[in-house]
Amino acid sequence: MSPHACDCHAHVFGPYARFPLADERSYTPPVNPVDRFIAHLDGLGFERGVLVTASVYGMDNASLVDALQRHPARLRGVAVLGADTSEAELDRLTGHGVRAARFNLFRRDGQPVYRNGAGLDALRALAPKLAARGWHAQIWIHAPDLPELEPLLRALSIGLVIDHMGRMSVARGTADAGFQRLIAMLSDGAVWTKLSGADRVSVAGAPYDDVAPFFEAILAANPQQIVWGSDWPHVNYFDSAQMPDDAVLLTRFAHAVQVEALRRAILVDNPARLYGFEH
Repeated sequence: MSPHACDCHAHVFGPYARFPLADERSYTPPVNPVDRFIAHLDGLGFERGVLVTASVYGMDNASLVDALQRHPARLRGVAVLGADTSEAELDRLTGHGVRAARFNLFRRDGQPVYRNGAGLDALRALAPKLAARGWHAQIWIHAPDLPELEPLLRALSIGLVIDHMGRMSVARGTADAGFQRLIAMLSDGAVWTKLSGADRVSVAGAPYDDVAPFFEAILAANPQQIVWGSDWPHVNYFDSAQMPDDAVLLTRFAHAVQVEALRRAILVDNPARLYGFEH
């Protein structure tokens, strides 16, 4: 693995005596605190990671900040914030290594999939403040909704990262209008995306061969604005037999990116630019 390789999408949970979950939530994940995430990074041979506050914490970023304080050189964070978040709080989070805010625009058939999270109102209100601090907005969105929301997103004048390749089932095909908007926005530099969540969009299952055409289209569009993430610890897999193997997910990436310089760009150089890691 290249030195300074970064897993750009993961979550930590607990211990719940210190970091209780929100009363209103869509699922209850097993405890997976930051020490287990560090072990996950070490197991893959990664030096760095990016932690994202999960929806089950609402807008409570305490567990995220605790993890960043414990491993300031290795970790960066993506917080969930309300529209009324103060300048002082944004400065405090910046000092702890938070570099983005996540906004939950993920819908299916017009209905929210997960409870909690910050939506469009918070995105509009916070975008100027985030941009002033060099943060970006991480957008959790279903790719088929991109054609409708693209004008609004482009008008925000802030860096944008689309979660999980648009979280669209591969059954829709790469010609899907939403996925094609993602490709177009990547191509002209309007967004970044994460090569992550192959296990969640695949129809065939491991080793996720059916996701390969989507990887290829994204890589061809703009490899300078792509990062990779495992989505550890893979919440909502209640059948252990279906739990993704992180090594298999990483191998899917390695099959798609066989040129060492490009692999290093996606795993090392791009994350360093996006999240402010020091080489």
